[in-house]
Amino acid sequence: MAYSILSCASLPATSYADSPQQVDGKFRNTAPREQPGLFKTAAIMWRFATGKPADTVPRQALPVQALSQADLLAAPDRSLWRLGHSTMLLKIEGKFWLTDPVFSERASPFQFLGPKRFHAPPIALDDLPPITGVILSHDHYDHLDYDAIQQLAPKVAHFVAPLGVGDRLIAWGVPAAKVQQFDWWQGTTIEGLRLVATPAQHFSGRSLSDGNRTLWASWVLMSGQGSDQVRIFFSGDTGYFDGFKAIGERFGPFDLTMIETGAYDAQWPDVHMQPHESLQAHLDVKGRHLMPIHNGTFDLAMHPWTEPFERITALAANAAVPLVAPVMGERLDIRTPALSKHWWRDAAQPQTARTKMTDAQSAPLPRL
Repeated sequence: MAYSILSCASLPATSYADSPQQVDGKFRNTAPREQPGLFKTAAIMWRFATGKPADTVPRQALPVQALSQADLLAAPDRSLWRLGHSTMLLKIEGKFWLTDPVFSERASPFQFLGPKRFHAPPIALDDLPPITGVILSHDHYDHLDYDAIQQLAPKVAHFVAPLGVGDRLIAWGVPAAKVQQFDWWQGTTIEGLRLVATPAQHFSGRSLSDGNRTLWASWVLMSGQGSDQVRIFFSGDTGYFDGFKAIGERFGPFDLTMIETGAYDAQWPDVHMQPHESLQAHLDVKGRHLMPIHNGTFDLAMHPWTEPFERITALAANAAVPLVAPVMGERLDIRTPALSKHWWRDAAQPQTARTKMTDAQSAPLPRL
């Protein structure tokens, strides 16, 4: 996909003075975020440039279950497919929804530089069926893909985003009539799906000049009534904070939580969660099945690429939490999703080592 300079072009100046989250034209977290400063930022960049371990990327091609439009149209309602990173495709009330669609080869303003995908998307953008809605959590490059938005705009009826992110879409040429944007605790109902933007602890921006001029959010998705209702929580990007408990009190319990578990580091503790915090967030929002996301597609931190999967697997087992970690492109039933089969372990082995694994090494963890 061709990179466009518009993906980091200046954002139209829009004031949301009525938002409790905005002060002096900038959005903020409920609790102040640690500002890394120039020295710490330079040190982090130096670590990435000179100290990157080899195991932050896979040694083998990752398994991907290819999808076709016919597969999606024939799938039962309340299906979900993980397409990569935080990009999920959901089929609810017979309609298709995408979260944070990123299909480009790199999560970067440049398609010749920056974090490169470990795997191709299970389906090409052109092969997707008509999409009722795109749900956006914030405007970072690994969540908001300019080229994907340009290709999706003609086939998407609704774009649902936090405050300011919608302004960016409109500046990119998405018709304003298709865009709805919300503050925390605000939302809408579209084609039988209720969507509520809920708090998160993160930051925003796509250039040096537009930091925190757009809001970030998690999302609550609800469909159906009574015992037939399905509830989903999508965390977007976030550090751990007490907002999860408030979300759980208002909207829990959830059939499925899709919670950030990856790209964490001790150097940025308040904007990305460690795996034990991801588990606690799942418990706080009163989730049943936990799906760790924000992992397995891009190299965005210093930890081994399999570490988020392994750590959350052990933590979930100890807490008796059913863990859902599908192969990219695998169909899941939202109410009763298949549990993790630990596919990443085989993919992490060198080709020669894969044929020499002992039974003890290859044995899966007990299913919950």
